[in-house]
Order: sequence, then C-alpha cells, then structure tokens
Amino acid sequence: MEQVTHFETLHDMHQVLGQQVKHPLVSVVDFSKVEFGQVANMKISTGYYSIMLKNLCPGALRYGRNYYDFQDGSLIFVAPNQVVTLVNPDINQDVFGWALSFHPDLIRGTTLFSKMKEYSYFNYSTFEALHLSDKEKTKLDDIVEDIDAELDQQIDKHSKTLIVSAIELFLNYCNRYYDRQFITRTESNKGIIGEFETVLSKYFEGGPVQEEGYPSVRYFADQLNLSPNYLSDLLKKETGKNGTDHIQYHVIDLANNSLLSTQSTVSEIAFQLGFEYPQYFSKMFKKKTGMTPNEFRMAG
Repeated sequence: MEQVTHFETLHDMHQVLGQQVKHPLVSVVDFSKVEFGQVANMKISTGYYSIMLKNLCPGALRYGRNYYDFQDGSLIFVAPNQVVTLVNPDINQDVFGWALSFHPDLIRGTTLFSKMKEYSYFNYSTFEALHLSDKEKTKLDDIVEDIDAELDQQIDKHSKTLIVSAIELFLNYCNRYYDRQFITRTESNKGIIGEFETVLSKYFEGGPVQEEGYPSVRYFADQLNLSPNYLSDLLKKETGKNGTDHIQYHVIDLANNSLLSTQSTVSEIAFQLGFEYPQYFSKMFKKKTGMTPNEFRMAG
C-alpha cells in the first residue's frame, strides 16, 4: 500500500511548497510560485479544508483511485483527511491558479463551523468538480484576493470575523454555482437518474439484497462512479428526493405489492427487502405511509 503523507497544519504543507505562512489557520497560495516537483505523485492528506482553482495546472489530480474532472477554470474541494495525488506533473510547465485553505480551528465557535455540513461538495469526488464561467471565476477571484489582502494586514480583533465572513461568502457563491451546473447538465443528469433507477431495481430483484441486506446510497454511488453526496444532491435537484428517499420509496412500493399480493408475513417481507430486524421495516413503513404494514394489508 502506498504511503500517505499527512500535513496536519498549513505550516507543514507550506514548508514543503516553499511558501510563507501569513496566518497559522488560513492561507492563499499562488500556484505560479509553487514548486510542484516537491509533491509530485505524493499521496497527501491534510488536517484542513482546501479549495483549488485550476487555470493551468500540470498533471492530473487523483482522488482515491479515480481522477478529478478537473479542467481549466474549475474548482475542487478537499475536506480534512481526504487523500489526493498530483499525478505526473510537468514541472517545466507554467502554472496558474490558487488554493484557499483554512483549518477547522479557524471557524470553530462560529456559525460557519455548524454550516459546513451544508456544503456537501467537500465530499464530492470523481468527475464532480465545479466548472466556472468567466464571470463566476472573476467573482471568486475577487473574494480570494480580499482574503489575501486581509492576511497582509496586521492581525487585530476584527481579522477573524472578516476572514471567516469572506470564506462563508465564497462557499455560498459556490452553492449557487453548483445549482447552476446541475441545471445546465440536466440532460446528462437524466441519464444518471435512469442508470440509478435501473441499478436500484436490479438490487431488489433477488440479487445483492439477499447477500448485502438493505442498501446504502454509497452502494449505488459506487456503481455509478459518483460520490454519495453528489448522487444525493443530483437526485434532489432533479426529482426533489435525495438518495435515501429514493431507496425508501422504492422499498415501500415493493412492500405494498407484497402485502397485497402475497401471504408472506411482515417479518418475511422485511427480510426479503434486506432488513435485519423487522421492527425497523415496520417503523419506516409507518413513517412513510401513516400505517403499519398490517394496517395497510387490512385496508387493502
């Protein structure tokens, strides 16, 4: 197994990249000033969040075993402890772009800390970068420049508030731009939804369900070469229901058919649908339909 090099602090990484640390918990790195040869083909994880803009960047960026959909003018988001690799960089090529990084300690105790789970794109993976229009890139460039300018100021009691506010503004714009990207990719998204529904149906047709049990969103995301967060967000944008909702509604539909057309007990139906414990099935069924399985059967 390849060794993963972990950089817990910004200072650790900046030393390797030959960059000055202006603030221990937040930084803006200009790619044109970085010696990428220092981290070529190195599997890296960090203790902080990073957002990287590629204008022109050598090599490809690998996340896990897959490669990012990382074209010029696109953003990727890396959460703490995720592993990335810069693969086969051309160290003689001019490089442009930037990385905005911030440690969780910077936002701890702020409203942004509790909101980070809303920015689900930090857990996207392959083929899921945010592709920016020129206007969008300019907007984000301006915010990053403001953060960098603030880092050049002497730190005072206002510094943290201003920097954290700017990061939150940046992330909120990224929410907007991802919504736009989902919309502009509607046709390809429909294809993904169709594949998801096919895999979902096959799962319960006497196949994996008997061996694997009740499925997670991750199972279907893996089948489609997507991350669970990205698949759920795509489904939510296109259908109004996330991945968990789709699985549950499919299970309820199958359960309804079994309850009305077979003599199987509720426990038998639960096991057929991958539930280890029948009471979990009954609880979910009542939550979704307002009736217990037996009440539904009697009403039918």
